[in-house]
Amino acid sequence: MTKKKAHKPGSATIAMNKRARHEYFIEEEIEAGLALQGWEVKSLRAGKANLSDSYVVFRDGEAFLFGATITPLNVASSHVVCEPMRTRKLLLNRKELSSLFGAVNRDGYTIVALSLYWKNAWTKVKIGVAKGKKEHDKREDTRTREWQVDKARIMKNANR
Repeated sequence: MTKKKAHKPGSATIAMNKRARHEYFIEEEIEAGLALQGWEVKSLRAGKANLSDSYVVFRDGEAFLFGATITPLNVASSHVVCEPMRTRKLLLNRKELSSLFGAVNRDGYTIVALSLYWKNAWTKVKIGVAKGKKEHDKREDTRTREWQVDKARIMKNANR
């Protein structure tokens, strides 16, 4: 009898959009399912995903992930046409869809993909309702981050 593999925390993440938190204020985060094809699942297991320029669009009352790249593997099936930049459907319930649609219609809000991860056997994407940052906000964040590093260095050397 074989043993189950121990689940390592943090190993379920496939891809993250680190630039999203730099470019936007994230006000709300929602977990959504993702409708995928077979070759895409194989590529995700190999870690071949990129969310850097992805965002959510609405068409016919449904939400779609636009701009996410899933690079096909070399050993993918030859009879399937692999399109890496395909628009993928997000699996959300009506209540979530209506709240997201209302958030997008407000002034200055958009919905960006934050991370792509495994939850049991399912692929999930974390999307965030975001408002764009101005240049001075980005400088302030950089200043704060640098101060945290300096403060940690000072505290480390203060104990000597």
